[in-house]
Amino acid sequence: MVQTVGLVLCPGFVAGALITLAALAFCAQVFLAVDRKSHSVSDTFYSVFPFFAGTFLLFDWIAGRTSTKTQREKQSGPSRTR
Repeated sequence: MVQTVGLVLCPGFVAGALITLAALAFCAQVFLAVDRKSHSVSDTFYSVFPFFAGTFLLFDWIAGRTSTKTQREKQSGPSRTR
């Protein structure tokens, strides 16, 4: 169950909310740790990119695997089975 708030999709289940909060907490912790040692904005961006990209790819993979079939069909269109 996905709820839409403007352009943001909010998780409809507790497990989805916990995974979302864990991903955001991890990204915030990485950002603060990297920003503490960096000398410029570009240092920060280059240093956090691998962590953020990996986190959001994993988040998207988990969300795609745990969504219901009807939600996936709405996003990608009807499946073509023979």
